[in-house]
Amino acid sequence: MPERKTVARAQADKRAGKSASTQAGEFVKEEVDRVREGKHGVRSAKQAIAIGLSKARRAGVALKAPKKGATTEATRKKAAQDSAAGKRRPTAAKPAGKESKSTRSRATTTALRRESGEGASKKALSKQAKSAASHRPAASRSAAAKKAAQTKGASGRSAAAKKAAHTRAARAHH
Repeated sequence: MPERKTVARAQADKRAGKSASTQAGEFVKEEVDRVREGKHGVRSAKQAIAIGLSKARRAGVALKAPKKGATTEATRKKAAQDSAAGKRRPTAAKPAGKESKSTRSRATTTALRRESGEGASKKALSKQAKSAASHRPAASRSAAAKKAAQTKGASGRSAAAKKAAHTRAARAHH
């Protein structure tokens, strides 16, 4: 279950007119923080992101399932299931098979606890972000940056420009 604060931040993003992926980013951030706090581990940055996206869909964020061919059929099916779960009212779920819901939940948590926290390191997340960006065309990256700048607001743009200038100055000294 995501924290109330996370859901509230995602709803604020929605009211601000930000994209579904930005709203989902709140859940991904929460998941990365959980791994960094040592609550459980992940095999890779990709897994931490996947868990966050699953939570976002279940919380009602209107994220589309990945395109056919982009991922495995099982992943697409899981994404569709999560989206459906986010649309219906919460009810007491019937256990699948003989084991109860809590047994399955405990098994998942135990398996995640055995993994390391390396997947949520800055290095791992940076590598994942770069490889994901490299799969996207330049026009798509440019459009996303323009939209991000638009939704930032004047003070946000000003702060970002100052930060960029500061970063450039720091890099020039190296």
